[in-house]
Amino acid sequence: MSRIRQLPVELVNQIAAGEVIERPASVVKELVENSLDAGARRIEIDIEDGGARLIRVRDDGGGIDADDLPLAISAHATSKIASFDDLERVSTLGFRGEALPSIASIARFALTSRPAAQAHALRIEVDGGKPQPPRPAQHPAGTTIEVRDLFYNVPARRKFLRAERTEFGRIDELIASLALVHTGVEFRLSNNGKPVRLLRAAADPATVAARVGDLLGEEFLQQSLRLEHEGAGLRLSGWVGLPTASRAQADQQYFYVNGRLVRDKVVAHAVRQAYADVLFQGRHPAFVLFLDLDPLGVDVNVHPAKHEVRFREARLVHDFLYRTLNEALAETRAGAATAVPTAPLPAAAPAGAYAYGNWRGQSALGLGVREPLADYAALLGSAPALPPTDAGWPAAPAATVDGAAFAAGLAAAEAGEAPPPLGYALAQLHGIYVLAQNAHGLVLVDMHAAHERITYERLKAAQAGQGIRSQLLLVPLGISLSEREAACVEDQGARFAELGFELQRSGPQSVLVKRLPTLLDGADAAQLIRDVIADLLVQGSSRRIEEAGNDVLATMACHGSVRANRRLSLPEMNALLRDMEATERSGQCNHGRPTWVQLSIGELDRLFLRGR
Repeated sequence: MSRIRQLPVELVNQIAAGEVIERPASVVKELVENSLDAGARRIEIDIEDGGARLIRVRDDGGGIDADDLPLAISAHATSKIASFDDLERVSTLGFRGEALPSIASIARFALTSRPAAQAHALRIEVDGGKPQPPRPAQHPAGTTIEVRDLFYNVPARRKFLRAERTEFGRIDELIASLALVHTGVEFRLSNNGKPVRLLRAAADPATVAARVGDLLGEEFLQQSLRLEHEGAGLRLSGWVGLPTASRAQADQQYFYVNGRLVRDKVVAHAVRQAYADVLFQGRHPAFVLFLDLDPLGVDVNVHPAKHEVRFREARLVHDFLYRTLNEALAETRAGAATAVPTAPLPAAAPAGAYAYGNWRGQSALGLGVREPLADYAALLGSAPALPPTDAGWPAAPAATVDGAAFAAGLAAAEAGEAPPPLGYALAQLHGIYVLAQNAHGLVLVDMHAAHERITYERLKAAQAGQGIRSQLLLVPLGISLSEREAACVEDQGARFAELGFELQRSGPQSVLVKRLPTLLDGADAAQLIRDVIADLLVQGSSRRIEEAGNDVLATMACHGSVRANRRLSLPEMNALLRDMEATERSGQCNHGRPTWVQLSIGELDRLFLRGR
């Protein structure tokens, strides 16, 4: 039987390096975060051979005292925490005291530093974990760390490095992610002696936004909503991308907790739910979001590389994120991204001339469905009223606006009244698109997609107003679960009742379903209940019932909306435009497709080469 032995310090550090140092970007992360913790306002990063040959990080931070220099490269030595209370309230990016000794154990390492009050700098070198005595050096106030020949003494690890371009790309992405949150710091990045990034310190909202545009592209800023919201001790700020600006990959998702970039299941779930009603299948939203809360409310000591956190009140954080983002995205009304101009625009009719008349019919849920009536024609006094059809929109011939209405529109324009954001309808194209003129140029509307969103939002509002209706099952449904899941059902009985379920535990590993939400008739209730239980156990909350019900409403809205090749009159087209402006999330249909596009006069001029 082998005896227990104390591991050598060098081996301990190499084991720690295996947890913290995955690749050159991991080294850069640790070193740059140390610079930020030291109060640096300028950080320079020099890379050679993708970081395998050289990583040099130079800063103008507070520096390291001469007496502390040997301690800086020893294991579990740090100036950032001294007690458990400090660990619970940690506000620095680094705090474990493992980074420098771990890096020094797998590379040729040199640290040169001078505090501003110190007459000269000191330099200490480490080769494969073996430190040399410190010696004097010339260096301005601040610190420089050089890491050469990464993994030279751990050849098995070196074989896992990717191509130089790939490794440098990860370093570049890392610097971008740090620059997004530390906007008051200047970052300089070079590769093989050539400058790659120069990000000047940003001092005001305009320059901060300019930095975001430099890093993520101007299109990101143009296609995103600025967010500022706080409550319950939480504050969320940043930018959320519009649903119509989604991406094929989740490559522009940056979420920071107290300045730390993290990956978290609670956050990911809340964001996914907030976009669920507006995002096209298989697409990913783009966002840069900053969540600030009391350090006591989050545990950052979860992952060796500090990529993950654990919230002490996960449900509170989840609900705050979901509601904040959901409310912001709800304001993505058609035309909302277009500023209402003050210049007059010739109009086909005055703003607000068209409105829905009354409610007609009952849906399968017993909800009133509001529909446009043919008394638009009566409103204009130019055609007889037409009865509504089963499709919801009357099959009316194309109509022209009468002289009185047209004169009223011209009078409004001459009076300088601003037209509505989507303007006024001009015509219908191939029975699919509505063409409208607004102050900026031409608006194209997919009439089915737009009406589908309008109908869907009305169905959801009506459903929310009357609550979740449920029905008693003639024969209770038995479901087999684990003991933990069955206990959750028993503990969360009131929560399930709010969702329209009546569940009763019938054994250690089974429950009976006695009542189901009416909307879910025909759904796979057993699987849905299992999914809800999983959400409650992991997230503390669940919206699966609501989402499943919304899927039913979305199908109803799709089938109940105006179809392609259905001729609409100008009043009906204008009524559709006004409803789009007033309906939440009307910028995209229920499936995430855009409902409208804007072609400005400038874009039209370029299409026809005007002015050349």
